Amino acid sequence: MFRMNLYKEFDFKVDRALGVNIYDTQGNRYLDTFSGIGVLALGHSHEEVLKAQQLQMKRFEHISNFFIQDDAEEIAKILVIKTGRTGQVFFTNSGTEAVEAALKAVKKKSQESGRKKIMTFSNAFHGRTLGSLSLNGFERMRKPFEPLLDNVVRIPFNNLEKFQEAIDKHINETVALFLEPIQGSGGVVKLDQASADMIKNTLGKYDVLLVCDEIQAGLGRTGKFYAYQHLGIHPDIITLGKAIGGGLPLGATVFLNGTETIFQQGDHGSTFAPNPISIAGGKVVVKKISEIMDTIEEKGAYFVSNIKQTEKIQEIRQTGLMIGITLTEPDPKLRVKAQEKGLLINVLNNRIIRLLPALNIEYSEMDEMIGILNELLS
Repeated sequence: MFRMNLYKEFDFKVDRALGVNIYDTQGNRYLDTFSGIGVLALGHSHEEVLKAQQLQMKRFEHISNFFIQDDAEEIAKILVIKTGRTGQVFFTNSGTEAVEAALKAVKKKSQESGRKKIMTFSNAFHGRTLGSLSLNGFERMRKPFEPLLDNVVRIPFNNLEKFQEAIDKHINETVALFLEPIQGSGGVVKLDQASADMIKNTLGKYDVLLVCDEIQAGLGRTGKFYAYQHLGIHPDIITLGKAIGGGLPLGATVFLNGTETIFQQGDHGSTFAPNPISIAGGKVVVKKISEIMDTIEEKGAYFVSNIKQTEKIQEIRQTGLMIGITLTEPDPKLRVKAQEKGLLINVLNNRIIRLLPALNIEYSEMDEMIGILNELLS
């Protein structure tokens, strides 16, 4: 094999995919709860997304960021308007690059303010590049690549006492706080309201930037356009990725509250972003998500209410169609057992089932998934 295998791959090859269905080369059908790890918000091979991408390919595939793209301006307008504030958007090729753009802006502001420290939380992901990895809350991911960026203060997630200690000790030296409002890789865990209130009541007073990582939880996944909107907080910078590209690589950093003036021409750039084909598909996705927003929370609630509580289940966490099921005991064979029944699931640390189904999933398709899960967990 000439290709590096750094992932725990399934043992079949995909022939085609449509909606929430994946078909292998042997003709077997699987129900997909991955959605490309949250990338395919409207499911596989969505007709309108594909049509938009195909039409764009016939016009031009790449022109560089020296040219204006109306589609990019249209998406940027929606991303800002959905915050209820004013701002501007810098497009990237991925969520990790969106975090890097935010981090770079924070570092520039740090030079101006003299504040060097950045706060982040345990079990946060943020990315795998060296800058984003410095913010990563998983020691096993960071350790092989240290030393990384210094002056990072890590706080236990949803631990109000430790959060207050960090604020008391570091707030006057802190330039920014990076936050996933709902931690995806951390197990689909939502920031508690007490911590959110502390953020809302503290950061602004000390001119500390709030950067919300919405790469997995944003764009309607939780039943609101942005996940932070569940918590009543107001970020200065938002990072996006995954679903925004309609299945193709695209990310975005949304700069608000005057942070759009931190970068000047030449401070940052990208050869490929925004890619015209990604933008064309993304424009469809963003509009469609807005149209179905009211149904997402209802579907998520339906999904979890029909999962039978058994001794194998310790806890179920759900916000919209972002669902985490923590098992009482680890089960290293669970993914294989699910595959044998025609269900593809992502199992974190052999113990947490993370479900990110397509936002336009049908109730009949949910019923099929729920039925298999109930068999597996009975």
